[in-house]
Amino acid sequence: MEGAIKWYEEVLGFTLLEGPYMFNAKTAGEPNMTNDVLGAHIKKMKNAHLMSENQVGIELFEFVEPKMPETKNGVYSGFFHVCVIAEDLEQKAEEIVAAGGKRRSDRWNTWKGKPYHLIYCEDPYGNIIELYSHCTAVMYANKDG
Repeated sequence: MEGAIKWYEEVLGFTLLEGPYMFNAKTAGEPNMTNDVLGAHIKKMKNAHLMSENQVGIELFEFVEPKMPETKNGVYSGFFHVCVIAEDLEQKAEEIVAAGGKRRSDRWNTWKGKPYHLIYCEDPYGNIIELYSHCTAVMYANKDG
């Protein structure tokens, strides 16, 4: 995780907004956003939010338990979802379902006391689409603490 953050900062000019932080299913309680979105088999993972100069946000994940299969370069890598901002999350999730897609998660508030929400969906081909209520910069640069 730390190496990937450094690479995106140095090579592509991304700025770390939040993290890396660790998810542990044993201490997260139920229900929790991570297991709702990614499945109950995820026990431990790290993730971090970064943003480029032109407002492109990325979220890096390191799956600790269970580990993801290694690629030829010795690490798991790749993209597994895209994120778009939706003015009305519930309406957009309904539109995705009506057009042959699927809703993967509940609506989650990312930071207690803040109006930042997300819902995970899928397109008809199995690609994951994350719906944000606000842009990445607002969602993660305005977290207290």
